[in-house]
Amino acid sequence: MSSAPLRTVFVVNALLFLPAGLLIYFLPLASFGVSPLWLARVAGAIVVAWALTLLAGAARPTVQAVIQLVVGNLLITATLVPAALRGGLPGSLRSLLLAISAALFVLALLALLLPRERVEPGRG
Repeated sequence: MSSAPLRTVFVVNALLFLPAGLLIYFLPLASFGVSPLWLARVAGAIVVAWALTLLAGAARPTVQAVIQLVVGNLLITATLVPAALRGGLPGSLRSLLLAISAALFVLALLALLLPRERVEPGRG
């Protein structure tokens, strides 16, 4: 049984996180209103590292990698949805946050539902 669709889910997730992490890492901090330089740099580095982990996991999605992808996507969705629904955000930003949340939620569901290769004990 091929796990190509599952690999695609990993790659799409990585393609969402990699630009976001690089943007956070290199964007001028005045855009976010964050004064400590290290805070934005650490946040950007963490998001880039997560994207690279997803790309590595796409090569051979294991049960642990799928669980990490699903939990990560659901935690980020649970963080973004309340922020988007809270008042005070411009409509375009609210729509963007909700769209990203929906995409991450759908990708988490796909990762759970798509078939994956079975790994026999002792074969890695």
